[in-house]
Amino acid sequence: MSELNITPLIDVMLVLLIMFIMVIPIATHSLLIPLPNGPGRFEILEVNTVHIDVSDRVFWNGLELDRQELLNQLASAAKNTDQPLVRFEPDARASYDKSAKTIALIKDSGVRRFAFIGNERYRNFDAE
Repeated sequence: MSELNITPLIDVMLVLLIMFIMVIPIATHSLLIPLPNGPGRFEILEVNTVHIDVSDRVFWNGLELDRQELLNQLASAAKNTDQPLVRFEPDARASYDKSAKTIALIKDSGVRRFAFIGNERYRNFDAE
């Protein structure tokens, strides 16, 4: 027999292919996007204040809520045809991370009328 027998080569290649398929993890890419899961449970006024205190608790018009409840409140406010004003007022000692995430949540909720208030209190850094 003068020809090269390639059957063992094909067998080895098929075994390697099957092993690679078994070893490679399944692509489970997920992007966690916060979505509202119901209506807001607090009243939506013409002017609403989102406040973050020293211990990084979030308040809607003085009523404490968590991240998901804030998202529900903001989505309910954004649904109104005449959107109310949402004012953001973090405490000077609130964490930057919590403030930045809250601002991003407000932006992503669809609220168009947004304002920062109270920044003039922190004009001088040596005051505190």
